[in-house]
Amino acid sequence: MSSNVTAKVVDRAQRAIDPAEGIAAVSDPAFGGIDVFIGKVRDFNVGRPVTGITYDLFEPLVLNEIQRLAAEIEATFGPKLKLYVAHAKGRLGIGDVAVVVAAGSPHRDEAFRACRQLIEAVKHQCPIWKQEHYEDGDSEWSEGCTLCHADGEPAHDHH
Repeated sequence: MSSNVTAKVVDRAQRAIDPAEGIAAVSDPAFGGIDVFIGKVRDFNVGRPVTGITYDLFEPLVLNEIQRLAAEIEATFGPKLKLYVAHAKGRLGIGDVAVVVAAGSPHRDEAFRACRQLIEAVKHQCPIWKQEHYEDGDSEWSEGCTLCHADGEPAHDHH
């Protein structure tokens, strides 16, 4: 794994994701820009009240994919960039942090764009399965962005 990329899977049964770890991982005295995305479990999705989410994944595969995605982003924005991704595994409740993505760079524009590109890539390309648990007792599994069509075309605006 590149020294400019920190990627981890956090087992929710052991601890919560701390966004401060992401900020620390991408901080550098030469950087003027740090951008952080924090994804949390919401209480309503696709017209249904949600009570929680379970994430399942194969950690080595996910970490390798994050490394590959980060390398693509580094190729776009250059080596003076630090990236961080932490994704939860296991059962999460409403309001729990599910993912943190951070990017640090000498300038804010690169930090904003790299962070956005990385979270979108993780959501669409990493083999992470999400089981939403609903208020009526039902649950449903999905992979990637649940608001996208099976053909990969977004059903909502990603920009």
